Amino acid sequence: MSRTDRLMRLMDVMRRLPAPVTAARLAGETGVSPRQLYRDIATLRAGGALIDGEAGLGYTLTEDPALPPQSFSRLEIEALRLAVEALGGIGDTELTEAGRNALARIVATLPERQAQQALHAIMRSFVPGPDRDPPRVDLASIRAACWDEMVLEIDYTDLKGVVTRRMIWPLGLSYSERTLMLLAHCRLRMDFRVFHVNRIAALRRSGDSFRPRRAALVREYAQTRTAKANQ
Repeated sequence: MSRTDRLMRLMDVMRRLPAPVTAARLAGETGVSPRQLYRDIATLRAGGALIDGEAGLGYTLTEDPALPPQSFSRLEIEALRLAVEALGGIGDTELTEAGRNALARIVATLPERQAQQALHAIMRSFVPGPDRDPPRVDLASIRAACWDEMVLEIDYTDLKGVVTRRMIWPLGLSYSERTLMLLAHCRLRMDFRVFHVNRIAALRRSGDSFRPRRAALVREYAQTRTAKANQ
């Protein structure tokens, strides 16, 4: 985990847990040693975070009163809660946990009345789990390759059961009830392809980058789809 991610996680945990939070609890929640936790607290304080407390007593994060609180309408709050709950229906536990953590961080910064509205939202999602085969590869690796614009080498099984090795530029993931799809630019076909993630038997980073092509390629793909739909 990068230093920035580690510090952001520490801030998130301090917002989410009842204060004061002991150093041992913070270290356990963020996956660092107590010694590293004390260094991270010092780093956040040096960067301007208002953190009260000390070792043995626990720590309390005080949000800067000079910053205006976030504000959402009641319907926007309901929409956020509903969207995060619906994540549980796509079968990606890491993504679902990330959504819940993000929502907790948002709720922690709301004015008291709106925070209560978030806790007592009237809309619920009971979307069943996905009716699809689980992926055989790490979804986090695919997401990271898309974000970092890194070339992937994949072993892909087609509908006839034939396995081929492809070099691809991964562009994005699409979730549905029955399939999880990876949009990519296939360097073998030199064209856009949509791969079924559960047919990817293995993947590796090639070490090459296609930055900064991703945004332009996604726009090109969308324009191609629109043009075909209008024919």
